Amino acid sequence: MLGFVSTLPQQPQRSPLSGHMVICGDDALARRLAVELRYVYGERVTLLLPPGRDPRRPELPLTQRGRAATLFGRMSAAMNRNLGNGATGSSGSSDNDTDAGVEAVRILEAAEPSDEAFEEAGVDTATALALVYDDDERNIRAALTARRLNPRVRLVIRLYNRKLGLYLETLLDQAAAVAVPGLDPTALDASTTVLSDADTAAPALAATALTGSSKVVQAEGLLLRAVERTPPRQGEVADPGLCTLALLSSTTHDPAGAEGSDSSGAEGPQLLPDHEQVAAATGRGTVVLEAIREAAPDGPKLRMGGRGAPLSQIFSRRLRWSALGVGSAVLALAVASTLTTGDHPLHAAYLTLLDLFAMGDPAIGDPTARQIIQLLSGIAGLMLLPLLVAGVLEAFGSLRTASSLRRPPRGLSGHVVLLGLGKIGTRVLVRLRELDIPVVCVEDDPDARGIPVARRLHVPVVLGDVTQEGVLEAAKIQRSRALLALTSIDTTNLEAALYARSVKPDLRVALRLFDDEFATAVYRTLRTAHPQALTRSRSVSHLAAPSFAVAMMGRQILGAIPVERKVMLFAAIEVAGHPQLEGRTVEQAFRAGAWRVLALDATPREDRHPDLTTVAPASPDRPSGLIWNLHPGYVLRAEDRVVIAATRRGLAELLRRRPAVTPR
Repeated sequence: MLGFVSTLPQQPQRSPLSGHMVICGDDALARRLAVELRYVYGERVTLLLPPGRDPRRPELPLTQRGRAATLFGRMSAAMNRNLGNGATGSSGSSDNDTDAGVEAVRILEAAEPSDEAFEEAGVDTATALALVYDDDERNIRAALTARRLNPRVRLVIRLYNRKLGLYLETLLDQAAAVAVPGLDPTALDASTTVLSDADTAAPALAATALTGSSKVVQAEGLLLRAVERTPPRQGEVADPGLCTLALLSSTTHDPAGAEGSDSSGAEGPQLLPDHEQVAAATGRGTVVLEAIREAAPDGPKLRMGGRGAPLSQIFSRRLRWSALGVGSAVLALAVASTLTTGDHPLHAAYLTLLDLFAMGDPAIGDPTARQIIQLLSGIAGLMLLPLLVAGVLEAFGSLRTASSLRRPPRGLSGHVVLLGLGKIGTRVLVRLRELDIPVVCVEDDPDARGIPVARRLHVPVVLGDVTQEGVLEAAKIQRSRALLALTSIDTTNLEAALYARSVKPDLRVALRLFDDEFATAVYRTLRTAHPQALTRSRSVSHLAAPSFAVAMMGRQILGAIPVERKVMLFAAIEVAGHPQLEGRTVEQAFRAGAWRVLALDATPREDRHPDLTTVAPASPDRPSGLIWNLHPGYVLRAEDRVVIAATRRGLAELLRRRPAVTPR
C-alpha cells in the first residue's frame, strides 16, 4: 500500500513527472539527499520511504514520512523567505521557476521497492534513481528491478561492500548496453554508480582527530592537501599556499559566536573567498590548498596483517632479551675455547654446544682452560632450560590468543579513542591506521562488524558499554589525543563526550549526531563550556549526501572536505557545455563563493578516464597529467577538462539542467 502527501491526488495511475529523480531509502541519508537535489540542484524529486516508525529511532513518534515532511517544510519556509526578500538565482529565475523552487518533495510510502512501487514513483520515466537503503541486499534487488523497468535510468547505489559494488557496476552497465544497443558510451559510463556513505564520510571524520587539521582528498589519480591555518600573529604574514579555499568563522575562538553552519551568516565560514575578502579578513583562520598533484601509483598501503604474526606479537620483550643474553654467552664461550685450546672455531663451537646440552664427556685430564669452559657451558645450559620452557609457554599462549582482542598497553598515550565499530566506525578505524595513528576502540557488542578488522590490525579493543563507569578509563582516555564518538545513538555519543571532557577538559572531541539542529545545540554548548578545546559535530548523511547528489547528476566528485560544518567539493568537469567556463580565462571563470578552477587535465580526450583514476603517460608530443600552476590569463577551451573546488550550490549551478532557483 502506497501513501501520498495530501496535496497530491490520492490514486494516481501513472506519475505525471518525466525527467525527475527518485530516491528510495530508510534513514537520514535518503531525506538529506532529497533536500540536496530539491533545494540545491532544483530537481523534481520523488522520495520513496518505508511505512511506520524510523527503525533507527523507534522512540520518536514521527514516521519516516513525517520526519521527511517536517524537514522539507522547514526548507520550503526558508526558500520562501529568501525569495520573498527579492533574491533571485544567478541565472535569473522566473516566477514559474520560483514556484517550482519551493514545491515540496513528493513523498510515497512502500514496504519494499517492488515493481508496483517503482511504477507509482515513475521510475520508468525518471532520469536517475538513488537506492540508499541501509541494507546491501535490498539495494541490489531494487537495482536489478529498476534496470529491467528502465534501462536508461541512472542508478546510484549505496553499498558497504566495495568489492561487490565493483562487480555490480559492471553487471548493471552491461545490462543497460544490452537493453539499449545504441546507448552513448559517455551516458553508459555514468549509468551506474556505487557509493558508500561510510567511505565518503570516513576521511572527514578521521581528519578531526589529526592535530593541525590537515585534510587530504585522494582519488586514485589525484591528491589534494588542504591545511587549516590559525590567524597570523602581529607582524606575521600567513602563507597563502596555492590558494585560499575558505575563511574560518570570525568567532571560531569566541564561545558565543557562530557555530560554523549554513545559518551562521557573515560570521560563519566563507568558502572560496576572493582576494579582497581574504585581505579584509584579518584575525580569521584560513583553509589553504597546500598541494595538488598526481597520486603515486605505488604509494604506501595499509598492511592488513601478513600470513604469520611477527616475533614481537609472540615473544615478550623480556624473553627476547634473555635469549639474546644466552646466545651471547654461548658465543663468548666458543671464542674462548678457540683461543685457549687452539681448536678450529667450528670444532670449538661444537664442543661448547655439547657441553651446553650436557652431552659431552667430562674434561678429565684436559687442560684447565678446557675444564673451566666446560663448567661455564654447563651453567649456561642450566639458564637455557627455563628460557626454552618460557618460550614454549609464551608461544602457546600467543598463538592461542591470536584471534582474541588486545588490551590497551599500560604506557599508551597520544592515541585516539574510537567509540563504535559499526559501518562508519570500521571505515574510520581503517583510515586512522592508514595514517599510522594509534587507536583504542570501545564497543559493547562482541559481534560488531568492526571487531574482526580491529583484530586483524592488532588494534586494542575495550568491550563494554561506554556509558558505564570505568570503560573509558580502560581505554586510557586521560592520556588520549582525541575522542571520536561514532555510535549510532546520539545520547550515547553525547554522554561519552561529556564524561571524557570531565576527565580531560582540553580533549579534542568529534561527535556523530543525526539531527542537525541537535548537533548545532551540542556544538555551541560544548564550545561554551570548554572554549580551550576543539569540538566538532558531524552528520554522516550531511557529509555523504553531496557525493550521492552529484552522482545523480551524472558526475562523480573526487572528494570533499568539511570546513567547520560546511562542505567543499572537488570535481573534474568538462569545460564544453558550461558557458560559465568555456571561453573565459581562469581568472574570469572564478566565482567567489561558488567555484574555482584549480588545475587543468592535459591528458588527450581519448585517453581520459572520467574520474581521473588513471593518467596516461606523458610524451614530448602528447602532454599528459595535471597542470596546477595555471596562468590566470589562460583561456579555457571546450576540449579542456578542469579540476575545480566548489560549494554545493556552485557545483549545482554548473551541473543542473535548468537555471538556479535560489541564490548561493
